[in-house]
Amino acid sequence: MGQIEQGLERALRTRPIPSSTEARLRFLLARNRGSTRKVATMLGVSQRTVQRWVTKKPGARRPPGPLQVRAIEEAVLARWQPRVRARRRAQAEAEGFVFHTRARFGLAAPAGSSDDPRVRWITQDLPGEVARELFAARDADAGEQQQTVILARALGHAYFREWGRRAHGLHVAFSDVEFADFSIG
Repeated sequence: MGQIEQGLERALRTRPIPSSTEARLRFLLARNRGSTRKVATMLGVSQRTVQRWVTKKPGARRPPGPLQVRAIEEAVLARWQPRVRARRRAQAEAEGFVFHTRARFGLAAPAGSSDDPRVRWITQDLPGEVARELFAARDADAGEQQQTVILARALGHAYFREWGRRAHGLHVAFSDVEFADFSIG
């Protein structure tokens, strides 16, 4: 998961996901009404394995391996705050969002201008159309590169060309994203 995808995920949540594997397992169990069978099916392991992970008996407890820890994390991410996520997504698509980033920006412009790429901190309001396009790309499993192109085009228009008031022939190259955060509402 790239920086842009992580930033979108953080913006859609209002509370942090559980940080420890034990807390994540408790969440999955609570979500499935305590059924170790349903959690085991979800994670692709046996019911007995899930029982070993969550048992209170000191000698019987076995921690999940690295692959299982990743599967647990993905299962929790997919099920964390679904209604909140849907509401915040709809809000971003309707009203837009604020995009905060530190990345390398290069410019392709007419002769006589400076187009050397350099790292910039940028905070910019972007409209709901950009949010719709980003979410549509994410839903279509588009990679980080496609999301970068969408944001470069939006930042080029909003930040560098001031919504079409100047620098009409300017094209923005957006790369080396150090962080990408989104503020909704």
